[in-house]
Amino acid sequence: MEADVNQYAITWGDKTFREAIAHKVRWYLGLDINPETQITVTCGSTEAMAAVMLATIDAGDEVIVFEPYYENYGPDAILAGATPRYVTLHPSDWTFDEAELRQAFNNNTKAIIIINTPHNPTGKVFNREELTLIAELCQKWDVLAFTDEIYEHILYDGTQHIALGTLPGMADRTITINGLSKTYSVTGWQVGYILATPELTGAIRKVHDFLTVGAPAPLQRAGVAAMQLPPSYYQELARLYHDKRNSILQILDQVGIPYFVPQGAYYIFADISKFGYKTDIEFTNYLIKEIGVAVVPGSSFFNQPENGNSFIRFCFSKKSETLQTASKKLLKLQSNLKLTF
Repeated sequence: MEADVNQYAITWGDKTFREAIAHKVRWYLGLDINPETQITVTCGSTEAMAAVMLATIDAGDEVIVFEPYYENYGPDAILAGATPRYVTLHPSDWTFDEAELRQAFNNNTKAIIIINTPHNPTGKVFNREELTLIAELCQKWDVLAFTDEIYEHILYDGTQHIALGTLPGMADRTITINGLSKTYSVTGWQVGYILATPELTGAIRKVHDFLTVGAPAPLQRAGVAAMQLPPSYYQELARLYHDKRNSILQILDQVGIPYFVPQGAYYIFADISKFGYKTDIEFTNYLIKEIGVAVVPGSSFFNQPENGNSFIRFCFSKKSETLQTASKKLLKLQSNLKLTF
């Protein structure tokens, strides 16, 4: 800002930022992206997904959405005139049934969304076998794939992030969405980006222009510095979140709240079915009013809210002192919860 980078950048993104993105994507993912024709910078990854949908989806198309899902994806498809088709991810490993996924594809299918990998809210990381099947079906039905890889560097226990666009036959039909917010801890900046073929990028840039014109210029320039951070930064980031994850898991073990161990991202999806509350909303209100800890009710991640009544989502992307305070409060659950064994 002091250098007066305060006027509009070119609508599809500051040139130096796009070049920095292309360099980082090349060394981390192995994708060779032309910054002049294949990158669109957006006001966050949420705007990115909306722009992608509006640019590529026509009324009457169907979009396959894995469920549970980040709550914007279904509405994005509907706003674009499409009909979402939900395919269930099943606990405890949150994988999909191959037959169900195959059945979801038809001649009206336009796109498949990999909600997140790593995934919000479950922490699942899609493995190579799963992604290979998805790639096979996308190519069989001539379908685009939208991937949100915003948590790509937050991985645990040796889990590997695989970009769908790197699989054979998927470079030209994958639209990859990412951003600064999670990896660099700047969620309030709202700077995202889209990687796609030149043809798809041309359409996406037009929609983006009419949605928001452009992302904040000084924050894009700051993003250049972020993209140039060394590999050691990402290793330390993963270690930091690994420790935060384990501290919360330890507390949940003490309290007796069952959970699904996340492979990535910074959420813990917990099972509250044994505690005797009718809905996740009722349990969430209890936690807020009586314990002083806020969580996200699981029903917000499902098309049919009742399917999420047994789940809540904890988020551990907080300062250490905040997590310590939350841990002390959660310990009160040991004596307060009404168990129904």
